[in-house]
Amino acid sequence: MTSQSQTSLSITQDDEESLKNLYRQMNQAMVDRDIDTLSRIIRSDSSLTHMTGYVQPIQEWFDDVASEEMKYYSWQEENIKDIVINGDTASLTGQSRVRARIWGAGPSTWPLQMKVDFVKEGGQWRISKQVASTYHN
Repeated sequence: MTSQSQTSLSITQDDEESLKNLYRQMNQAMVDRDIDTLSRIIRSDSSLTHMTGYVQPIQEWFDDVASEEMKYYSWQEENIKDIVINGDTASLTGQSRVRARIWGAGPSTWPLQMKVDFVKEGGQWRISKQVASTYHN
């Protein structure tokens, strides 16, 4: 393997770890109601598409998390897969068991699958879009 190939491989591995860590930080910040962290790692022009199909502007979601209209109690990671990195854009699919009360429904535990898109700005990855669904083991 050439030196350039090794460098590319190590950058990709570092980027993959960064993306996985952002997914984990987002989940923990949801539980902690840590809007500062969410605001730092998610772009302000981002959206979250819910299982219902509702496309929610990210600031509205932050407000729902802060007010506990969307109350996240816990999350347990089961899988992170389908990591794709293409220059300054990337995506992954995360699967976690999430215990939550959403707009009055619950609390329940959902097998939450989140397709997360990322963009690299100033050398830092940030979340640019999220699409929620469920999954089956």
